[in-house]
Amino acid sequence: MSHSILQSVLPYSPWLARQLDNQRLNLDLLSDWFTRPITPSDYQQFTDWQNLQLNENEEELAKQLRILRRHVLAQIMTRDMARLSDLAEVTRTITEFADFAVNTALSFSYQYYTDMYGTPIGHYTQQPQFLSVVAMGKAGGFELNVSSDIDLIFIYPEKGSTNGKRERTNQEFFTKVGQKVIALLDEITADGQVFRVDMRLRPDGDSGALVCSETALEQYLVTQGREWERYAWCKGRVVTPYPNDIQAIVRPFVFRKYLDYNAYQAMRDLHRQIRQEVQKRGMTENVKLGAGGIREVEFIAQIFQMIRGGQNRTLQLKGTQETLHKLAELTILPYEVVDKLLSAYVFLRDVEHRLQYWDDQQTQMLPENESQQNLLAQSMGFADWQAFSGCLNEHRTFVNQVFNDVLGAESANDESHELADIWHNLPDDSNMVMQKLADLGFQAAHELTEKLIQLKQSNKYRQLSTQAQHRLDNLIPRVVEVAAAGENIDATLLRLLGFLESVSRRSSYLAFLQQHSAPLKKVADLMSQSAWLAEYLRLHPILLDELLAVQLMQPIDWEQVSRELSGSLNACGDDTEEKMDVLRHFQHAQIFHLTVQDLAGMWTVEALSDELSHLADAVLMHTLQHAWQNVPKRHLDSPKFAIIAYGKLGGKELGYASDLDLVYLYDDDFSEAVDIYSKLSRRLTTWLSGSTGAGMLYDVDLRLRPNGDAGFLAHSVAAFEKYQHEQAWTWEHQALTRARFICGDTQIGAKFENIRREILTQNRDKSKLKQEIIGMREKMFATHPPVDDNVKYARGGVVDVEFIVQYLVLSQSQYEPKLLENYGNIALLKIAAECGLIDKNLAENCATAYRHYRQIQHNKNLRDWKRAEVNEELLQYYDYVRKLWEQVFDESVKFA
Repeated sequence: MSHSILQSVLPYSPWLARQLDNQRLNLDLLSDWFTRPITPSDYQQFTDWQNLQLNENEEELAKQLRILRRHVLAQIMTRDMARLSDLAEVTRTITEFADFAVNTALSFSYQYYTDMYGTPIGHYTQQPQFLSVVAMGKAGGFELNVSSDIDLIFIYPEKGSTNGKRERTNQEFFTKVGQKVIALLDEITADGQVFRVDMRLRPDGDSGALVCSETALEQYLVTQGREWERYAWCKGRVVTPYPNDIQAIVRPFVFRKYLDYNAYQAMRDLHRQIRQEVQKRGMTENVKLGAGGIREVEFIAQIFQMIRGGQNRTLQLKGTQETLHKLAELTILPYEVVDKLLSAYVFLRDVEHRLQYWDDQQTQMLPENESQQNLLAQSMGFADWQAFSGCLNEHRTFVNQVFNDVLGAESANDESHELADIWHNLPDDSNMVMQKLADLGFQAAHELTEKLIQLKQSNKYRQLSTQAQHRLDNLIPRVVEVAAAGENIDATLLRLLGFLESVSRRSSYLAFLQQHSAPLKKVADLMSQSAWLAEYLRLHPILLDELLAVQLMQPIDWEQVSRELSGSLNACGDDTEEKMDVLRHFQHAQIFHLTVQDLAGMWTVEALSDELSHLADAVLMHTLQHAWQNVPKRHLDSPKFAIIAYGKLGGKELGYASDLDLVYLYDDDFSEAVDIYSKLSRRLTTWLSGSTGAGMLYDVDLRLRPNGDAGFLAHSVAAFEKYQHEQAWTWEHQALTRARFICGDTQIGAKFENIRREILTQNRDKSKLKQEIIGMREKMFATHPPVDDNVKYARGGVVDVEFIVQYLVLSQSQYEPKLLENYGNIALLKIAAECGLIDKNLAENCATAYRHYRQIQHNKNLRDWKRAEVNEELLQYYDYVRKLWEQVFDESVKFA
């Protein structure tokens, strides 16, 4: 059978036919290899490599590597063209062989020069030194093609010298080792070549040292690393087994901590150079470099890695296909687009390999010979060249279309913009600028002109780089234009200018707004509606990127985003600061999505509060998990610890700017439990409310814990229970009506809920309870006067509704268990009415009033409202609540 498989593919590879005719293939070996994928263990068993090394038989080692390559290629070609393997097997097999060949050559070379000069020793560590070989490009991404060269970089840990009689510096020693590795792989002998080795990607290229230390590499990347080198190092993979930590040096160079939209222009420049070379050399029929070719698929994947990889470590991948899958998973690109890109990529790579199978040449050019064209088409499963060409062109057209969408030309220079003179004529011709602004409809033309002059004369503007200043110059006229085209135009322009001034030092954000005209219009629209959101964007400009998100206007899938957050956090390893930043970026992005959807009218206040509460729950769950990993001397994989929420989060009535009222409980007999969970509590609070470069998550309020600020940060369940039964004030029991278990140990959560129910169902003196709640309400008057334009504290406002519900729960839940459920005030009013505790119509009216109050509070925060308009409708709502208050607290107890 293996013979028939081999014969079936021979027409498509004269190279394979020659090897067979010249009896250069071991058919007994290949008969086994043809039936299955081969692995590094097959390479290891091919000959006695160890003996060749011990005897320092360099010539024979080089020969065996070349013979092995011949058989590996024969196996790959045959299985691929016989449709027994797929692209993943082809690229994995040849890449694993390259890794094996490099390590075999390195092991021989290292031992050869160690015998001659001794072992290289590090100057600082006094430990033996080993050479790290970094595979770049396709070899780094496990995407090598069958006739490829391999791009390598040689790095050793530290300077020093060998410890032999013929002492050499580590630089000299590893240079000799590197030279011999190259010779063993690259030299052409009677048996051919293992791999062409390309060292031009090393620091300073051909003019640089063949090998360099980790320190020298880091210094080079920091001081001289160019933009195209970031793309090259993105795929860099250490193929040697030594524990040298190259990645820690390379990661900050490749993946910026901010969203790097400068990458667009740099990628365009690189692509333009390739296009020019393609046209110059007549290579439009090149399936790799031509329009819609392999390189454009790689660029589509890589541009998102360059922009977002520093923010999302799950994008710090090596392979093109795995990166595209991740982009779909993160909804950065639509699934259907990614599916078609992957189909095109696999098709193009299959074509590339068949072109190389023909004569073992590194080519990606389609054949001009008609006979070879038809054979290529047949090898790809098509009847003839015409059918094959149609499919190929369809794939290339789609790839090129997506490439142009993602990496299209930068916006034209705006110096010719019709409003350009508004900016360019300042400060000299301020009257003209003022008149133009007035003509555009701006009411505060004088104030806006002064703002523009202030910006242009500011030190911040003067100190911008030439590129950043040019981008800002070009953006200002467009900003004026988009502001004038919307609503609330004066405030919009002021907010936009404040935003630009704030982010101007980050040229990348200016590049984003220059690159994308639609998001600039969207930013103007959002800022016209909300000063709060304008400030939020100013504090977190990274959120601009979310305007491009496929799912921006779609409901959030909390299970999916929680999984994505988990992956991003796990990708941070032990980097606490990075994890804190990941949590902040995640939370800010979800809040931004909800805010944009909210301004578009997609959410009721109650539904939005549910969403914000889902978000806080998810953040708390992941924060607890990872903060625990950060606690020293922890004695358990998972802590016997729980987070309890009170207040707005407890009642699922969270708003955009709400703080979190939390209580921490534990139930652990371990001797050092108090100390350990106190440390965990401090870390939790720091993780949640501490400020990092990415901002903060939430203000955390722990004053509702037993004994308030004077109490421990975390309490045992037993201590919490004892406190609630013996020491807690009535107002603390009121707070307990809105408390719920969020995350952590579920057994503690169940115990907390049992305690909560025990406390809330206690038999109480209703008259005394009423007086205590009324007294608590009246104490608020001193600090929060009950005025009608403040719906929270007005008589008949939010607090009164909450106190009514809390009284009903504390006084009646022992008889009506439904009131124990934490459904929120509106639902509890309905339940109380159904139980006959309050008038049904009055309950409905008060529920409507409460919903109205919350909408007013929400609009005040989000939509620039100052105070509630005291109108007939609002006064009627106050009256409903007053009547319910009088009914619940008896007719004799009137409002003060």
